Amino acid sequence: MIMELFWYIILAIMLIGYVILDGYDFGAGIIHLFLAKDEKDKKAITKSIGPFWDANEVWLIAAGGVLFFAFPKLYASSFSGFYLPLILVLWMLIFRAIGLELRGQVNNEMWKNFWDRAFGIASLLLALFFGTALGNVVRGVNLGGVENGESLYEPLYFFLPLWNEEFSPLSVHLGVIDWFTLLIGVIAVVALTIHGGNWVVLKTSSSINDKIKSLNFKLNFVLLILILTSFGVWHLVDPDPFRNFIAQPILWIFPILALTGIIGMFKVRSFNKEGYGFIFSSLFLAGALASSAISIFPNLLPSTNNVNPSLTIYNVSADFYGLNVGSYWYIIAAVLVAIYLIVQYRIFRGKLDHNDYGEH
Repeated sequence: MIMELFWYIILAIMLIGYVILDGYDFGAGIIHLFLAKDEKDKKAITKSIGPFWDANEVWLIAAGGVLFFAFPKLYASSFSGFYLPLILVLWMLIFRAIGLELRGQVNNEMWKNFWDRAFGIASLLLALFFGTALGNVVRGVNLGGVENGESLYEPLYFFLPLWNEEFSPLSVHLGVIDWFTLLIGVIAVVALTIHGGNWVVLKTSSSINDKIKSLNFKLNFVLLILILTSFGVWHLVDPDPFRNFIAQPILWIFPILALTGIIGMFKVRSFNKEGYGFIFSSLFLAGALASSAISIFPNLLPSTNNVNPSLTIYNVSADFYGLNVGSYWYIIAAVLVAIYLIVQYRIFRGKLDHNDYGEH
C-alpha cells in the first residue's frame, strides 16, 4: 500500500508541475491571441516562453510514462476510453508548436497572422481540453459500459463520445463534454490565462503589461464566481466530495493554499515585485489540483455505475517489486531533472525581451 501511495503522490506532483509550467505557456498563448496586436508585443510574449516550452511539455510525456509504469491498467483504460479527445489534444499540441516555430520562417504578414492564430487558438483549446479532462476524472465514467444493469464489455474499459444528447453529467451514456466538465474547462481557461499573463509580466517589459494586469484583475472575479458555481454543483456528481478532508483535517491545507493564491491574485496591480503574481497563481493551481486529487482518493477514475468498481490506486497498480525498483531509478531521474531546471532558469533569468536565442 505504501508504494501505491508513493507513486500516486509522484504522479500528482508531476501533473501539477506540468500544469504550472506548461500552463503559463497556454496562458501566454491566450494573451497573445487577444491582447498582442503589435509585432513588438507578439515577439515579447513568444520570447517569454521560447526557452522553456519544449522542456515544459516533456513533463506531460514523463507523467504519461509514470502512469504506464505505476498504474498500467489505468493507462490502458484511459487511453482507450479517451482516445478521441487525446487525438484532439495531440493535434492542438502540434499546431501550438509549429505555430511558434513556423511564424518567423517566411516574412509575410498573412503567413505570420495564420500561425499566430494557430498558436493562440491551440493554446486556448488545450487549456479547455485539459480542464475538461479534469472534470471527467472528478465526475467519473461508465466503466464497463453498463446498460440496464449489465456490462457491455470488460469492467476495466469504457468509451466516451465527445458529448451525449442530454449534455448532462448524470446521463447513463456519458460524453467527454457536458455542462459540468465544460464548467471545469472554462475555469481552466480563465485560471491559465491569468497564470500566463503573470508570467508575461514577470519575464517581459512589454507595452501591454499594464493591460495584462488590468485583465487579470477582472478575470479574478470571473474565476471566483466560476469556482463558487462549481462548488454549488459538485455534489451532483459526487454526493460527498469533502469526505477525505473531514476524515483527515490536515488535508484542508490544500484548499487553503488555493484560497491564498486566489486572494493574492486580486492584488496583482499593486505588487512591488512582478514575480508575486506568478507565485500566487501557481499556489492557486497547485492547491486546486491537489484538492481535486484528494477529493476522489483513493480513486483514480471513479465509476458512475454500481456494477463495476472504480479504478483505484490499489486495483490498477503494478506489482510491488516493479514499483519498489522503479522508485530508486525515479530518485536518480528526479535529481537530474532538478539540476536541468535550475540551470535552465538561471541561464534565462530576468527579462527576456532582448534575449536572442533563435527565431520562434
